[in-house]
Amino acid sequence: MKKKLIILGVSLVAIIALVYLVINLNAKKGNSTELFGFNIEDTASVDRIVIKDQQLNVVEVIRGENGWTLKDGGCIIPENINNALYVMKNIEFKGYVAEASRKLHIKLLATSAKTVDIYQDGDLVKTWYIGTSTPDHYGQVMLLESVKDGKSDLPVLMKVKGVNGIVEPNFSSDKLRWGCTNLINLDTREIKSVEVKNYEDPGRSFTVSHDHFKFKITQAGNPVPIKDTMAVLRYMSAYKKVNYEMANYVLNDKQIDSLKKSTPFATLKVTQTNGKYTFLKMHRLLGAEDIDAEFGEVINHDVNSFWCVLQNGSVVKCQYFVFDPLIRGDIHFAFDQSLFKKRPTTVE
Repeated sequence: MKKKLIILGVSLVAIIALVYLVINLNAKKGNSTELFGFNIEDTASVDRIVIKDQQLNVVEVIRGENGWTLKDGGCIIPENINNALYVMKNIEFKGYVAEASRKLHIKLLATSAKTVDIYQDGDLVKTWYIGTSTPDHYGQVMLLESVKDGKSDLPVLMKVKGVNGIVEPNFSSDKLRWGCTNLINLDTREIKSVEVKNYEDPGRSFTVSHDHFKFKITQAGNPVPIKDTMAVLRYMSAYKKVNYEMANYVLNDKQIDSLKKSTPFATLKVTQTNGKYTFLKMHRLLGAEDIDAEFGEVINHDVNSFWCVLQNGSVVKCQYFVFDPLIRGDIHFAFDQSLFKKRPTTVE
């Protein structure tokens, strides 16, 4: 009898221990964010992020003394890094991948996942594997590998706290989507001279220069009388924020080479007082032929945007709306219109 009671007691203790273990595991299961630890509490210590995709595209951004830049020192869009850091801090558990599709997602993560390497104080701490989005597009299939805990073998569904959206768009592996759209950002006192050459209508070429705000203007090499100094100051102040519209996603290498060999319709050179300068070549963006309703002329190019070749050889798309106030001197100054060969290409 005693022996049976002992066996019964031992069995009861084992059952209790098993129930405790199951409860404990379930508790951990419900707290998956901590278990897998995707989030970064101290994003101020994040100083390097490397994003890679399966097509071998790599974006690497680094925090330096002057803020975040691309690895090569190139400027990046502040909103991009702010969004990435926000997601790192606020990423949270959404749910588990259904057991029936778990193997499929593990395979997809191995073959098509985007990876995000996160460094803190110079050391790699975590790698995110970003898979497909959830059917409702409010979450993302992800897997975590950390230096501290190793690599998880269980994909989970993650989301961003308080945001209806997926994680992946905040970590683009396209370098073009990270680069700044800013081309020129100068105060008047930083500008020594501006030179605009119009190759379609040389009479519209002009220069503006100053020495301690003593301005000088020429049109096609001829001096232009300054009747309104405030107009000159307004023109120079337009160089405070000059941005392009978007990076080139249209032209292939052959088309870019052809574009660069063609004659631009205009060039813009802005020389700073410290000797540095910005030089832009502007090329028409060809489009379907159209008839101008006012003047009856045939227009065979886009009237809103044009291609711009930067000093580093990159090609970007720009808007006439932004650049007309810079390359159209007749808007601001008392030009001799008898030197013009034709009317402006774009409407004021």
